[in-house]
Amino acid sequence: MPLPARAEVVVVGAGLAGLSVATRLAAAGRDVHVVDAAAHAGGRLSSERIDGFLVDRGFQVFNTGYPRVADLDVDALDMGWFGTGATVWADGRAHSVVDPRRHPAGTWETVRSPLGSLLRKAAIAGFSVRAGYEPVTRLLSARERSAEQALRSACVGEVAMERFFRPFLAGVLLESALETSSRYLDLVWRSFIRGRVGLPAAGMQSVGEQLAGRLDPDRVHLCVRVEQVDGRSVRTATGTTTADAVVVATDPDTAAALIPVVEASAPRQVTTHLHVLPASPWQHPLIVLGTPGGRLVNSVVVSDAQPAYSPDGRALVASSTLTPTREAEVREEVARAQGVSSADLEHLTSVTVTGAQPAATPPLQLRRPVDLGGGLFVCGDHRDTPSIQGAMASGARTARAVLRRLSPTAAVPTGGPA
Repeated sequence: MPLPARAEVVVVGAGLAGLSVATRLAAAGRDVHVVDAAAHAGGRLSSERIDGFLVDRGFQVFNTGYPRVADLDVDALDMGWFGTGATVWADGRAHSVVDPRRHPAGTWETVRSPLGSLLRKAAIAGFSVRAGYEPVTRLLSARERSAEQALRSACVGEVAMERFFRPFLAGVLLESALETSSRYLDLVWRSFIRGRVGLPAAGMQSVGEQLAGRLDPDRVHLCVRVEQVDGRSVRTATGTTTADAVVVATDPDTAAALIPVVEASAPRQVTTHLHVLPASPWQHPLIVLGTPGGRLVNSVVVSDAQPAYSPDGRALVASSTLTPTREAEVREEVARAQGVSSADLEHLTSVTVTGAQPAATPPLQLRRPVDLGGGLFVCGDHRDTPSIQGAMASGARTARAVLRRLSPTAAVPTGGPA
């Protein structure tokens, strides 16, 4: 359905940032329309069925440690949960490293894990306690450096750095040099300490669809590509819509193309290979970390955490690399990570996601401006942190800014912490 000729607010982009804006404006009684070139709501959160298996666009997870998750109905997502920790391979054996608060039965194996001396493990615990429980204001005022420098300063040790932190964080930050800001490292680690990680029964796309479901379906316009914007209008192939405010909530590259003054990019990428096994080789739903010198950053049986991803009880395995790879190049490595024969692996599909997320290198730029003046606004994770949290937080900030413009003398609800 094309956009109307006139709307109070037009939001360009039906990802989490744009939907966060739109749902807040709609709740405030504003006439808001959302437009997106894609055929579904959710932006980069995209899922599809392949041979009955549920496949997300790259290996993505839902983290309840993000503050903005409070905006969602988590129970309605019917979550399946990963264990808090990871499996590490060393000396030909798989070792579980878990958070003893949530998995007390795994405490002894974690203490004995090949991540260095007890002193080094105590340093890891100290780093985790600091990130998890110090006030965010203190974390953000700490000396900023690279993530690698911060971890070395925390004395986690070389063994833990290479066997655990580097591959684990590479899968989150989508870069293995750990050049990401130490302040963002603290925020990311805090979310893992305080939250749980899992997958919705209907796939990650259902997170965006839940937000879109709060809007009048006649005001969500999919498969409509926007050609030009300014603070008063949006032009598509079917015509021009005038508005009192226009919000560009697209991916960073599209935002920069539509608004040349916006500096935004998403240089991180990831390739995920999906395989099927007759059954899971593991007893617990833990991510398996890549080994030093290998191409994989991680490999995980996603159906162990969320059985709904499999149609028939077989195991769905997702294995990721930071550079584009062919399945044949990593097949043996996937088999070793899962402790199976490569002959047992049935290749389902492979997905390379370019522009997967922005970089967060020093200096970390939190809460970049969203009000560009003249009725034009921009939001997305490139305005906050490269995450679901960053997208939704920037959307919340933008909604408040739009409401201030539309009703400059009215009290604007804060909507909770950003």
